[in-house]
Amino acid sequence: MKKITKILFGSIAALSLAVPAFAEKIVMEGSTTVLPIAQTAAEVYMQKNPSADISVRGGGSGVGIASIIDGNCDIANSSRPIKESELDKAVTNGKDIKAHVVAMDGIAVIVNSGNPVNALTKAQVKDIYTGKISNWNQLGGNNEKVVVISRDTSSGTFEAFGELALNKEKVRPDAIMQASNQAIATTVVRTPGAIGYVGLGFLSADIKAVSVDGIAPSRETVLSGKFPYSRPLFMYTNGEPKGLAKEVIDFIKSPEGQRLVEKDGFVGLK
Repeated sequence: MKKITKILFGSIAALSLAVPAFAEKIVMEGSTTVLPIAQTAAEVYMQKNPSADISVRGGGSGVGIASIIDGNCDIANSSRPIKESELDKAVTNGKDIKAHVVAMDGIAVIVNSGNPVNALTKAQVKDIYTGKISNWNQLGGNNEKVVVISRDTSSGTFEAFGELALNKEKVRPDAIMQASNQAIATTVVRTPGAIGYVGLGFLSADIKAVSVDGIAPSRETVLSGKFPYSRPLFMYTNGEPKGLAKEVIDFIKSPEGQRLVEKDGFVGLK
């Protein structure tokens, strides 16, 4: 009987050593611009720390901020600063929202690769998006209708572009609204005459980014502040981050994490 007991306890001890510690789980939600950063960081972190369980989902900056205010996520990803109205709601809900800048980005203006126009001014971009310019021949291009592609209103990129490019004026009513950076990029690739805007991490050989006021969107021009549509990217937490949430944010801000940010096409913090 003693022998059987020893074997039983020995088996339990061996099993406990083989099973990893209780997995801590966090949810990251929000901006589709920040999504690649969050996904890459989560994947690499979980490879290094098998007990960690990190769920990442998009939906837009507004969705992420609303989620953390309502207590439905641990980290809200956002490509814009939190609004005063959101902070007021957070206080009402007993939340103390803290901002963490994890990268820099530029909002690149993109056109279909068949478009001969390579450069626009800030004034021209604004006139296109507010409806004053409707044909590319007004800009030295082909006699072709301008097809305006924009993010939807839950997007932080929509908010940032409205601030930086449109001086808070409304986007023209015939604009085609898309739910993500990738959806805008795909639509511009497939649509002659299209113009859109995406974060730097979504640029590819299939689309053409135009210069704005003579400045091309790039890591260097964003870091120098020369590119006119530069912005920080945020992760928000309720209070100072703790546990796995703190570890993930610290990892993203670390030299290794910032190399991943750069690999994803964004601009690391300096």
